[in-house]
Amino acid sequence: MSMYKHIRKLWKKPRKTMPELWQKRLILWRKDPVTIRIKRPTRLDRARSLGYKAKKGFILVRQRVGRGGHKRPNITGGRRPKHARQKMVLNMNYQTIAEQRANKKYKNCEVLNSYWVAQDAQYKWYEIILVDPMHPQILADKNVSWMFRKRGRVFRGLTSSGKKSRGLRNKGKGAEKVRPSKRANLNRRGKK
Repeated sequence: MSMYKHIRKLWKKPRKTMPELWQKRLILWRKDPVTIRIKRPTRLDRARSLGYKAKKGFILVRQRVGRGGHKRPNITGGRRPKHARQKMVLNMNYQTIAEQRANKKYKNCEVLNSYWVAQDAQYKWYEIILVDPMHPQILADKNVSWMFRKRGRVFRGLTSSGKKSRGLRNKGKGAEKVRPSKRANLNRRGKK
């Protein structure tokens, strides 16, 4: 077995395979800031499979996201039924939210991809691979140089987790109303 295969096997059930390390790690991470830049990936196998390379222009960020419902702010004006709801209805998963928050912190970079690292009852942690699209080494790399033409990928739902939350993982029967987008489909049918 290769090294990456062994790492992947350990990360199948991290709480059982490495309980002491898991607990120590979570205690430290809770004290860390919400967005923190890290030197090397925690899950090397996952990072490499998602396109990470140990070269200049690639930035790794660990992002913490609070779990639970998203409470809406108190709305003072109007008595619409939509306002009566206590929770916001977000069509995004935690991973997409984490990617967007990391990208807001590092505005000159673009999100390549992200992966789950840990979670407890209160938080979820994701590691986000950011790329500086104007870095000379990135522009010279054929596999990643397309990034400088695609700005704001996260906010347009073009990352892997963004596509998942938009329902773009399935094609064909049952997915007719998903493409090109839900809103475009409603407009086409005259429903909006």
